Amino acid sequence: MDIIFNPPANEENRYIRLLVRELRANGYRIHPLDTIFSSYRHFRSIKLVHLNWFENIDTSHFFKSLRSFLRKVAVLTIIRLSGKPLVWTLHNRTSHEKGAAFFSRILTRLLVRWSSHIIIHSAQSETVLAAYGAKVLERATYVPHPHFIGVYGDPVAAAPPEGTALQLLFIGMVKPYKNLELLMDVVGALGRRVQLTIAGRATDSRYQQQLAGRAQAVGNVTLLPYFVPDGELPTLLGRADAVVLPYDLASSLNSGTAILAFSYKKTVICPEIGTVSDLDGRMADTFYYRYRTAEQHRVALTQQIERALVLKQDDPEALASRGRRLYQHVAAAHDPRRIGDELDRLYRRITDKQHR
Repeated sequence: MDIIFNPPANEENRYIRLLVRELRANGYRIHPLDTIFSSYRHFRSIKLVHLNWFENIDTSHFFKSLRSFLRKVAVLTIIRLSGKPLVWTLHNRTSHEKGAAFFSRILTRLLVRWSSHIIIHSAQSETVLAAYGAKVLERATYVPHPHFIGVYGDPVAAAPPEGTALQLLFIGMVKPYKNLELLMDVVGALGRRVQLTIAGRATDSRYQQQLAGRAQAVGNVTLLPYFVPDGELPTLLGRADAVVLPYDLASSLNSGTAILAFSYKKTVICPEIGTVSDLDGRMADTFYYRYRTAEQHRVALTQQIERALVLKQDDPEALASRGRRLYQHVAAAHDPRRIGDELDRLYRRITDKQHR
């Protein structure tokens, strides 16, 4: 079956590579969205279109944002008029890019309205969709986020600690919604009892410079301001006691980075986003928290880091034990092969229904 799966490749996001690999193993021929109008014959051959993050807009310049928005509306309209089934994966509550929030909201409404089926990765996503009407939930299907076990190599055993300091790691793209300034302030206030490494590239060089200045002032923060090569990830994760992800609850819903941490036997310090709440009985193995205001976020984050610090001081193996249990959970519940099979069944159900 020829389908559009977009984006079909992303060197910095193994989520896409994992799903495309499983779909190809199930016999799908994957094409990028940009080729859909390359010829009439090709357009007719496409049986289904599956979009990820399509509601996101380039915010570098207003006219670029407008052009991107209009192009996407045109593409969605043509797909709608053609009668091709449209599948959309809901990844976030709202777009993280505040500069194009108006355009993103319109695209999200169109995607919700016109999608034959909506993939969700967490139970919290149902609340997001329900805001568009109860009937929307009838077109939603839960499919787990694939784990990353073995994707970047085997886990690296942590070296014996040189002291009792809590080793925290933030990893991922460096963007304002990830609250890294707040994290550095909290870690700075806790002093040398905590050591934080921030590993990731900022899309904005000025923002990167601001963070570098802040890290230098704080003193117990190390910045690795580049895209971390695959081969370095296991070592970075191996050195950490926990991965810390102080996300913005207003927009964040799922976290591939949290799944990455579990895949490498690490617990997380993180707000109660959908990925964490779906852990059910394993939630207690994370350091999750809730907040409403920026000040509540500061207090809650501080409390959870202090909890992890005390736990490590009382039992040096306690955090590693939590990480191992989370690893076992995602190994069973987030197997990429199972997820590929679930998408295969969904696609065939949608296309079979269309041809009746």
